[in-house]
Amino acid sequence: MPYVMGDRGDIVAILWSDHNPLNAPPLAKANKILWVAKVVSGPFTPLRIRATLDGTNQTVTRQVAGGPGPSNIDLPAAGCWSFNLSWSGHDDHLTLRYAGNEGR
Repeated sequence: MPYVMGDRGDIVAILWSDHNPLNAPPLAKANKILWVAKVVSGPFTPLRIRATLDGTNQTVTRQVAGGPGPSNIDLPAAGCWSFNLSWSGHDDHLTLRYAGNEGR
């Protein structure tokens, strides 16, 4: 499974697909990401995501109830997105690429 580790190493995004796993706009199947936190003691507050499309000022927010865990994170455009993540007093950052799905 492809994955991306946060810059601080406090969280990992496991991408549930084997090729161009994230799409914008989303395909019929959702963009599934399993968030795994290094610190596993809870209870967790919601995982808050502030995503910014690189090279633009386009920013969106998403939230995963219950903290890191399974999620569907759909974003409005293809490109590299910078994710600022916060949950339960922790924060981390990572970048995820969303592929365009033209012609699919």
